[in-house]
Amino acid sequence: MKTAVVFYSLDGNCAFVAKELIALLDADLIRLHTADEKQRKGLTKGIWGFKLMFSKKNPPLKPYSFNPAAYDMVIIGAPVWAASPAPPVRTFLSEAEITGKKIALFVTHAGGKGKALEKFREMLAGNTIIAEADFNGPAKNSEDAKRQIGDWVKGFN
Repeated sequence: MKTAVVFYSLDGNCAFVAKELIALLDADLIRLHTADEKQRKGLTKGIWGFKLMFSKKNPPLKPYSFNPAAYDMVIIGAPVWAASPAPPVRTFLSEAEITGKKIALFVTHAGGKGKALEKFREMLAGNTIIAEADFNGPAKNSEDAKRQIGDWVKGFN
């Protein structure tokens, strides 16, 4: 089964999960980057994220290569921002036109996923969600996260 892992990562947590996934699966890796990829830290990172979340605008992305027809399964990952998948992933989903695929979803967070997975599912109507997972600070809890990722992948059919 041809698989793609598509993700956005601001602080490295989704990148950690994605890299573990491609180590376990024979998958293509597609990392999303915002067109304006400034290094944001502290308060400026929070203000930027707050503006994106509450303006409901989809930030433009740097060019990426993804053809949904080339894949049987797509694994999509996003950090949780304000109980939702991060806006760059919203942009990707609005552009990619993914339908009729097996989808696995993951989110990373620092203490709560909120309704992020529910919102993810809503954005992917017309697909079959085969697996979901949330990871709490995986880059900081790497050994636990690796075990959780390995167990999660075993459930893919």
